[in-house]
Amino acid sequence: MSSSFFWNLMAGRYVRQPVADLPTYQRKLAETRACLRPDMRMLEFGCGSGATARAHAPHVAHIDAIDYSRRMIEIARGLAEPGEAEKISFHQATIEDWQAPDASYDAVLGLNVLHLLPDRHPVIARVRRLLRTGGVFVTSTACLAEMGGFVRWVLPVGSALGVLPHVAKFSEDQLAEDIKSAGFAIETHWSPGPGRAVFIIARAV
Repeated sequence: MSSSFFWNLMAGRYVRQPVADLPTYQRKLAETRACLRPDMRMLEFGCGSGATARAHAPHVAHIDAIDYSRRMIEIARGLAEPGEAEKISFHQATIEDWQAPDASYDAVLGLNVLHLLPDRHPVIARVRRLLRTGGVFVTSTACLAEMGGFVRWVLPVGSALGVLPHVAKFSEDQLAEDIKSAGFAIETHWSPGPGRAVFIIARAV
C-alpha cells in the first residue's frame, strides 16, 4: 500500500479524531509561537488537515502548508476560514519536490512526519537549505526505538506487509544527532513521557 493512498483513505477519519493529549499539543503550539514573528515566512510539510498551520497563521506573514495526500489538502482548504485562507497556501507536495529557493523561510515545521519517511536524512538536509540562517526547525517525532512492544514492532511489521504506510525505527538520540549534523543547534528538546513523541526546536546555524 502506498503511503499517499493510505492517507487519502484515512483522511476523513483522521480529521475527526480529537487531539489525544490537548495540554501537550497546546504546549507545543505555545513554544513554537514564542519563536515566531509577524514578518516570518513559514513552511509546514506533512500539514495534514492544516490545524497547526491555522493556529500559527495569525503570528506570521505567510505559511506554505504542504502534504502529499490530495485528500488531506482538500480537507485543509475546506476548513480554513477566510482570514486564515489569505495567510496560508495549501499545496499537494512533498518537501523533496516542493519548488522553493534555498533560504526561503524563517521557520519550517515537520510534525509527526519524520518517522513516516523512507529516509529522514535528505529531508532534514533539505529543511536546512530552505531555512535562512537563524531560522527555526520544529519537529515532533515518534522515536519507535524507545517505544513499547506494540508500537515498536507491530507498526514496522504492518509496513513491511503493505497494510500500513512506511514507519522508520530510530532513537531519540539518533534523531537529535541527525538534526545537529545537518547544521542546527538544538534549543528545545523534550518529551511528555516515556514512549511519547519527542519535541525539538532547532536553530539553523
